[in-house]
Amino acid sequence: MSSSAVEITTPDGVAGAYLARPDDRPHPGVLLIMDAFGLRPAIDQMADRIAADGYVVLAPNVFYRAGRLPVPDLSDSEARASFFQSIRPLMDELVPERVASDGGAYLDCLADLAQPGPVGITGYCMGGRIAWRIAAAHPDRVAALAAFHPGGLVTDAPDSPHRSAGHLKAELYFGFADQDPSMTADQIATLERTLDDVGARYHADVYESAPHGYTMADTPAFDEAARERHFGELHALLERTLG
Repeated sequence: MSSSAVEITTPDGVAGAYLARPDDRPHPGVLLIMDAFGLRPAIDQMADRIAADGYVVLAPNVFYRAGRLPVPDLSDSEARASFFQSIRPLMDELVPERVASDGGAYLDCLADLAQPGPVGITGYCMGGRIAWRIAAAHPDRVAALAAFHPGGLVTDAPDSPHRSAGHLKAELYFGFADQDPSMTADQIATLERTLDDVGARYHADVYESAPHGYTMADTPAFDEAARERHFGELHALLERTLG
């Protein structure tokens, strides 16, 4: 296993990223899209674990326009809430056109580092929504899309992610959090109907008793059993689609 910090040139600047790979040989690529709390050791460790299964994993700082934000102690509820409020404007700035442009740059970088061919994308919380938009904007470059405790995939907005389902070519997996206000049972049902209507290949699970953010070991939402299930489902999806 090896890891390093890399820089990704985008149309709007330079995004820092964490790169993990099992060795120097060619391996399929996986793009890991962080949650709203940003790049930090918890994300690095997840990238390392995915890489250990035989993948080149690239985790970009999707908030790069604001630089690398210092992440507070996320176990502290007040610090966590204050930090989340400070990054709200950065989340709002990631409109579909900007995500599509950034995503092309992330995929270009991964193409230089991994073996040729389509890649997998895995996204967490906010990152699930961003991962969807990247896969919809670059369908021929993405073979697998996984989203864990994702929010905002179904909204009333004209540019709601679910409205672009017909653009996706990837096999999809969703690990929803139980009783997640950012992705309710009604929203999940709407998403599934939409995916059925376009003939998408997908599987959706609701992880019972798992809160929003269950994969993140440095937050109070962490659920070890749910995170282990996530790694198993992601491994199976990547093995099916990337080999």
